[in-house]
Order: sequence, then structure tokens, then C-alpha cells
Amino acid sequence: MAYTANQLDVLQGLEAVRKRPGMYIGGVSSAGLHHMAWEVLDNSVDEAMNGHATEITLTLHKTGDTVSVADNGRGIPVDKNRKTGKTGLELVLTELHAGGKFQNDGEGNYKTSGGLHGVGASVVNALSKKLTAQVKRDGNEYKMEFAKGKPTTKLLKKKGATRGTGTTITFTVDPTIFPKTQFNPETLKGRLETVSFLHKGVKVNFVDEVNGNKATFQHHNGIADYLNQVLKERNARPIHDAAFGFEKENGERVELVLQWTESTDEHIRSYVNGITTAAGGSHENGFRAGLTKAVRNYIDTHKLTPRGVKITHDDIREGLVGILSVFIADPQFQGQTKDRLNNPEVQAMVDGALRPALEQWLNNNSSVAEQIVARIIAASRARAASRAASASISRKSATNKLTLPGKLSDCSSSGRGDSELFIVEGDSAGGSAKMGRDRAHQAILPLRGKVLNTESANLKKVLDNKELSDLVTAMGCGIGPAFDASKLRYQRIILLADADSDGHHITTLLLTFFYRHLKPLIDDGRVYIAVPPLFRIDIGKETHWAADEEDRIRILEEANGRAKPEISRFKGLGEMMPKVLWETTLNPKTRKLLRVEIADQLETDRVMSDLMGKDPSARFRFIMERAEDAEEIDV
Repeated sequence: MAYTANQLDVLQGLEAVRKRPGMYIGGVSSAGLHHMAWEVLDNSVDEAMNGHATEITLTLHKTGDTVSVADNGRGIPVDKNRKTGKTGLELVLTELHAGGKFQNDGEGNYKTSGGLHGVGASVVNALSKKLTAQVKRDGNEYKMEFAKGKPTTKLLKKKGATRGTGTTITFTVDPTIFPKTQFNPETLKGRLETVSFLHKGVKVNFVDEVNGNKATFQHHNGIADYLNQVLKERNARPIHDAAFGFEKENGERVELVLQWTESTDEHIRSYVNGITTAAGGSHENGFRAGLTKAVRNYIDTHKLTPRGVKITHDDIREGLVGILSVFIADPQFQGQTKDRLNNPEVQAMVDGALRPALEQWLNNNSSVAEQIVARIIAASRARAASRAASASISRKSATNKLTLPGKLSDCSSSGRGDSELFIVEGDSAGGSAKMGRDRAHQAILPLRGKVLNTESANLKKVLDNKELSDLVTAMGCGIGPAFDASKLRYQRIILLADADSDGHHITTLLLTFFYRHLKPLIDDGRVYIAVPPLFRIDIGKETHWAADEEDRIRILEEANGRAKPEISRFKGLGEMMPKVLWETTLNPKTRKLLRVEIADQLETDRVMSDLMGKDPSARFRFIMERAEDAEEIDV
């Protein structure tokens, strides 16, 4: 076919958003769906951030796919724009890059803002089946409706005078864009509470009509209260009483609060103008640089480093829990999803603000400083021991194939290619898998019993566990400081456990291990969960395989009484014939695999800490809150 100008498409207005929604909200998954709510919420937060609003209310309506965000700010302008002849409200909701957040000459309406791209409201409008905007300002109330980004009514003015000011945006997501349209009330609620922490004094309300609940958040201590909540959520025990915190404002503002704990990992939550920056950026780089310099200067000045101990930046930050929030005039985010800050000047700004403040705090609180330094030295010694153990395992795995675990049935292919490592529950299931597999490309490693819960385990304890040590050796990529993804011996790592509750528990333990100690493999899309059948259903001459109870019911309903079904339930993979295991679970053409992905880093971390951490009260709370959802318990 000839390639001419006739093959070029020009998308008008918001057509591009509907054609490629992933460019604007990161995708149409659950994360993209909730990003719609965040875009509208951020506009109300911008009003509060700049002193124009004191209260924000988000309502999840009964249908579950409709959200309203209301604030008592100034209200979106409704007068006509001289350049376009359109009202300000229509411009904001129908044109990309239209808004009052672009002026940076000192005379703009927003000193700081989370919505400087100017596409948020219009993108939400474009991806909504219906959107209604209500504005109160200048003693009047106005209303305008839209569908899929286009106006369906003119700007309507309500008769009679109206008190107060503000904006309410109500939108219903478009089911032709989003495969799942139901918002998660807990996700919305968590974001709203975070907003109240980051903007102290602002009243934030959540109305959950789906479950008939209401909540109000208001934190006058700001991120200091937030730190206390994060410590409780993570069950992280501080090693010193007083947290370090400071605020510095010089045109732009830096807020920081942190505390060292007994945990073995670092946990920093960072924000720019109230926007979560899960991927970090220049402000986090400045934080880490300033922290390391301040602590090193204190240690060196007081000559506290023991002989033979080499302290690294990882040792200094181990166990650190902190909240960093910066407010700047012109944030440059990486992409519309705004999960990383790119402003290079912010690194120096945060570094310069933090270093002298932390050094002074350490010098003024010598007893606390001594506790922190002792914790850092202990971390350095433990890391050295773990590094030696990890290097030993890495050397063994790299020496030759004879050093691989004896119970590993490796594949015969020499390169990584399409090779797969199945981590199987028990020797019995391992035997069936070994006989049923594709020997050229599929390796089988059976693990005995339930592996170590690694949520709170340090690297040395992990490596002392034979089952996990064998797994690390089989994969060949090392762990901890010796980790090298390029040395991974397989294209895919597949967790294969029974389809019952014990199997789910073992899978959860393995997921905890990968998440806490080999997370780059998850990030790179290397870790999968196999879905073996729990039921075999014979209907006449047809055989069906059901992964769970819900799947079984669906198959029976589809059969619609054609013949009397014969149902058998597998006790475990070990009782499956090798041929059946191949057809249902191992064969790439017929099997079902679930790739392990992290949609929300903070939520994943919280759930993992709650369910696998040392604090039983978090699990008890989780069970009690969801007890009514359990129709049948497999015991």
C-alpha cells in the first residue's frame, strides 16, 4: 500500500485522549481508573494549597462508577475567554492545556500546583460517559453537562442568589474505555486521608454511598501525624523517641519528618505539591544526599566509626521511615501520571535545607544521635556478613552446573530463551511435574513444606534457610548486594502450588520472598503464578477444568443441564497424572498464567506488612473486616 498524506489521521480536540488513554492516565486498569478521581481531586487540592479552600468532599455514589469532588474554593471562572469566545468552564473541561496554572510571572492564580500540565479535567471529561460541573461564584450558581468530552448543554444559570463559592465535578466513567468501572472505597479513602496529612488544617470528607459510610479527616500536625500512622501501619518500632522534622520556606517550601526504626528496610514517601511521587525523583535524591552528608559529618566529627567498619549510604538509611513533601512553583513531572519529579534544581534545594538542619539536631540531641549511630554501625556489620554469605552462594552457582541443588530437574536448553523454572509444592507434585513437563524448556524445583516468612527476616536468615538458598542458587542471579538480573538462568519463574488454601499460603510466602528480596524480578515481569485446576468436571463426553468454586459454578451454568455432571476435586497436584498436569497447567498453549505486577507500591507495601508482619492485630483486623465476604472457608 502506498504511504501518502491520505494515510495520516488528525485527531481533533479530545479524540486523542479517547484513542490513547494510556498516554494520559497510565492505562485503563484499576490504577488508571482511580487516576481519574485523583485528577479531579488535585484541582480542589490546588485551591486549598493556595489558601482559597478549606474543605473538600469526595462522594462515591451508589452505582460505584460515579464520583463527585466538591470544594469551597473560588469556583472555576464562567465568564467568556477573549481569545476563544468560550466560557472558562468549557475551556477547562474540553481543551487540553487550558487552565490558570501556566502563569509563572508572579501574577498567576496559583503559586504552587499539582496540575501544571493543564490536561487533568479535560482528560477526565473525555473518558467519562457523563460529567456534570456545578460552580458557585459571584453570588450565582451555574451548571453545565458533558458526555465523552463534548458539551450536551449550555452553561445554565440557576435562578436566585446563591451563598458561598466553590466547584463540584461529578463524573461517571465510560465502560467502553474501562473494562472495570467500580472504584475501590478503601483506595479513595486512603488517598483522602493522605491529602489531609499533606495539607494540614484542611478538612477532607469522604462519603461512601456504596457501603453507607462517612469519614472526615483533618490533621493540624500535618506530616508529623502521618509519620506516626505509617509507623503503626508497618509495625515499625522506632529506636529513638523524638522524630526529626523541619519546615523551611523561601518562596518554595520543604517539609520533612523522619525516624530510624528496628526495621531492615528504608521506607520513604515523597510528595510534590501534594502529588504522590512513587518513583521518587530529584527531591528524593536531594533528601538522600543531604541525609548521608549530615550523618557522615556527625560521625566523622565525633570519631565514632569503629576500626574495620566501613559505613555505606545503605547502612545509614537502613530502618529509616520518612515523609518528604515539597511545594514548588514549576514542577516538571515525568509523564501525565506524575510519579517522578525531574526538576534538577530541587535536588540542591532539598539537600541544602536538610543537611544543616539535621546536623544541628544531631548535635543538640547527643543521646539520640548515639542511638542512631549504634544502629548504623550494627547495620554495617550485618550487611558485611550478608554480603559474604551472598557472595558465597553466587560463586557456587556460577562455578558449574554440578553445584545446582540436587532436587532441581533442570531443562536441557542451554540459553535462557523460553526456559521456565517451576517452583513446586512438595516432592509428590514435583514428581508429576518432572514426568509431565517439556524437558527442553521447563525446569522443576520442588520445595519441602512451607518456606520461611521473609517479611521481617534479614538477608543472612534468608540465606540460612535451605529451601530459599536452593532457590537462589537455581535461579543463578544472586540476592542482596550480589544480585545481578543478567545472570538469571530462566526467562520465567513460575510459582506452582496446589489450588487449595495451603497452596495459596505457600504462594503468598514465596511472593513475600520475591517482593522483599528479589523485587527487580517482579518489576521486570519475570515472576508468574500458575493456575492449576481444583475440580475436574465431566459432562457427557466433555471434560472441563475449574480453577476454583466460582469457575465450577460458571461451567455448570453454561452446561445448562445437557447431561448429569460428574465432579471430582483434586486433593493436590501430586495426585494428578503427568499427562493431566501437562494439559491443564504446564502446556504453554492451554495453561493459564498470572503475571505478578505491582499496581500501587504503597498499597502493596501496606498489605504485605499487615498480612505477613509480626503484628497479629493487623491480620485480626483484616479478617474481621472481611469476614462477611467469605462464603465458604477451605479448612
